Amino acid sequence: MKDLCKLLRDNPYPGRGMVLGRSAGGECAVLVYFIMGRSVNSRNRIFEPTPDGIRTRAFDESKMTDPSLIIYHPVRVLEGTFIVTNGDQTDTIADAFRAGKGFVRALRTRTFEPDAPNYTPRISGMVRPDGSYRLSILKSAEGTGESCVRFFFEYDAPTPGVGHFISTYQGDGDPLPSFAGEPVAVDLSAPDAATLAKALWDSLNGDNKISLYVNYVNIKTGAQERVILNKLEA
Repeated sequence: MKDLCKLLRDNPYPGRGMVLGRSAGGECAVLVYFIMGRSVNSRNRIFEPTPDGIRTRAFDESKMTDPSLIIYHPVRVLEGTFIVTNGDQTDTIADAFRAGKGFVRALRTRTFEPDAPNYTPRISGMVRPDGSYRLSILKSAEGTGESCVRFFFEYDAPTPGVGHFISTYQGDGDPLPSFAGEPVAVDLSAPDAATLAKALWDSLNGDNKISLYVNYVNIKTGAQERVILNKLEA
């Protein structure tokens, strides 16, 4: 099990990342999602609460040059199930749920992002009301952009104090290298959302970090302890 804060401190550009897991006491599902950016257009964003989750929004609308791939709903909640993704596949999954279809079936209709030469992976997660969760990454095969490989990971009996981390990139580069391997098991011993959010925010690269969402969801009651941090509102 890795130290998530150290992983982030040692990596100046993991891109967009998420962690799903269980709190140390076992009573809460833990959800983390963050975004980073290098361009002016990408950095001109904040997380904003919505009735069913959060969305990205331009901080200064006059500076927004291209909303594609950067304006979306990272989190939606349907009947107690949390959907977390790095793009508009949040809505693909939500629409599939409403039609009686599942997480895997929904993501089989999607591929990596069309941003050659990076071909940014689409990372997605789902947390059920009982705290079990799934993660997925859709990647360009061999980085050529010609075919897509889809990986799915299921965690039916989460271990208290443990989460699984996945991000779009392994680090900085040109082109950006896609995340490789299985989701990384990380320590989630922080007692509450505020403590975890501060530790993660301080660990993300100061130049590249944009926004962070942390939520502790009580499995029995559904009560949420949600923290949203935006660099442009600091």
